[in-house]
Amino acid sequence: MSASLGLFRLQQVDSQIDRTNLQLEKIRKTLENDAELKRALTLVETAQKEARTAGLNLKQAEAEVQAQKIKIEQTEASLYSGKVHNPKELQDLQKESASLKKHLAALEERELGALVKVEEAESGLSLARSGLDLIQSKLNDDHKTLFAERSKLSTELERLGQERAASEQPIEPSLLTIYNDLRKQKRGVAVTEFSDNSCASCGAALTAALQQNAKSAKQLAQCPSCGRILYAS
Repeated sequence: MSASLGLFRLQQVDSQIDRTNLQLEKIRKTLENDAELKRALTLVETAQKEARTAGLNLKQAEAEVQAQKIKIEQTEASLYSGKVHNPKELQDLQKESASLKKHLAALEERELGALVKVEEAESGLSLARSGLDLIQSKLNDDHKTLFAERSKLSTELERLGQERAASEQPIEPSLLTIYNDLRKQKRGVAVTEFSDNSCASCGAALTAALQQNAKSAKQLAQCPSCGRILYAS
């Protein structure tokens, strides 16, 4: 058996793995890069942010209203406690109470506005989620074939991985190193056949001696042009 035979078999498996991974990547991009789905996801994300902001604004408005009510209660408690007898002080407390109540009315109006914003934001979020659900449902139907193909390819990739491990086992480590280095340099194709006295990958002419060396059981023959390992079928 020639030294290149084991590497050629490994190359065949690796080429299948490369093609399978390429198909899986195309399916992944198709499933993930759907423009309509992206828009729907963006709408949901934006609506979620608006809902969070509206919720925080409402909580702040509620806290301000509550704090203002406490101030009013404290002022009126002083006003009607009977402990303040000075007319000027009583008048100041009355003015302060009126001012606090006036500001409370403004705060309550702001709180009401914040509540309306929350309801609007929640309604917008609900609509955005419904739109996303509809698109995902549609895509699930449209991409059913792709999902099935992805599952099939994943199973095939697992099988090829096992086949690769078995193909790699009998090959000498030094030859594997040469093969793997060439795979990186030559876009995944480290081993090539030759026919009609020329390299099948680059078309370079091969001498009779080089073709004979390619059949050797002990050494590798490489194309003088592209550097790939030559395999004599």
